[in-house]
Amino acid sequence: MLQGKDIIIVGQQAWDTPIGSNCKDIALELSKHNRVLYVNSPLDRISKVRGKDDPKIQKRINVIEGRETGIVQINSNLFNLYPDCMVESINWIPVTAIFKIVNWFNNKRLAKSILKAVDHLGFKNYLLFNDNEMFKAFYLKELLKPQLSIYYSRDNMVGVPYWRKHGLTLEPELIAKSDLCLANSEYLKNYCKKYNPASYNMGQGCDFTSFAAENLSPKPDMEHISRPIIGYVGALWTSRLDLPLLENLAVQQKHWNFVYVGPEDEHFKKSKLHQLPNVFMLGSRSPDELASYIQYFDICMNPQYVNEITIGNYPRKVDEYLALGKPTIVTKTEAVLDFKDYIFLATNEQEYISGIQQLLDSDNRELQDKRKAFALSHSWENSVELMSKACEEVAGKRAGN
Repeated sequence: MLQGKDIIIVGQQAWDTPIGSNCKDIALELSKHNRVLYVNSPLDRISKVRGKDDPKIQKRINVIEGRETGIVQINSNLFNLYPDCMVESINWIPVTAIFKIVNWFNNKRLAKSILKAVDHLGFKNYLLFNDNEMFKAFYLKELLKPQLSIYYSRDNMVGVPYWRKHGLTLEPELIAKSDLCLANSEYLKNYCKKYNPASYNMGQGCDFTSFAAENLSPKPDMEHISRPIIGYVGALWTSRLDLPLLENLAVQQKHWNFVYVGPEDEHFKKSKLHQLPNVFMLGSRSPDELASYIQYFDICMNPQYVNEITIGNYPRKVDEYLALGKPTIVTKTEAVLDFKDYIFLATNEQEYISGIQQLLDSDNRELQDKRKAFALSHSWENSVELMSKACEEVAGKRAGN
């Protein structure tokens, strides 16, 4: 296990983002035995203009203008940095070679802010952990000079148009120059390995604290919904979920009730789901509440729309479903094959219908216990232990050279 180290974590998701993330969970786990500086993404000029009334943007402006401190202590070993710099919004630049030149200056601004925090906290011989930030952290290995640089791939980001534009060039370059790459699925490990032989699968962890029986609470907005309840928790985005499938299931299976808990994109907001009497769109809830909603579900599902974004994703929410012993049906992808003994894999609408019915008919206590045991083996402690072993191996090879 990594112990007594200083670790800088950069990524796409700020600490004050309300939803959970792998990166935040990894930071919390690492902070049990190491000092960690978790760096929020720096404010960019367009976000400043568009979000001028957002309290989160105001916080960043106050830090940049010196009215508030940029370092917030989360626990005894974990510090969150609001960078005291603003970067330019540059993804509109059409030519990647020009983008890289301007991006160097953005990276220099961020590095300068990080180094001030590093000096203030007394960090020495630190590791750099980059969570999928292929633009704003592209040059941080050169600028921060860490003892070890780690690139973490937990999504196929170049499947998203914003990242694809320059990421098709930059991400392979960043992977190649990192000292090692970590991924949360075999699919993404193999992707990284095309550019860097020091690529490892550190698996996936989950924080199951709120899933313990004593932490579950009644949810009045679920009490009036009759069974069976087929449920999903998480973001309702058409880039990741198969909306036509969900609409057809609800239309055809009127005797099943469907519950969705999570924020919706515009397509979901305008969808047929909102007009159907057997569909309940409950909106966003805090991460700590999700297990209390899942407890009401007879069947849980992860109805992914299979594309470049989702094909390699580790199904974190499936672990959460299984941690409560729930029968679960999932769209088949390479990343979920390791779960095949504990879930139903479906490839089309008819398989979803027959699979849900089969799960309803066959559920029992023995199966529930097996699901729970499997899910609970996917802890952040185990995942970070695999990360530690990968770092040791790479550091050992470098020392041997």
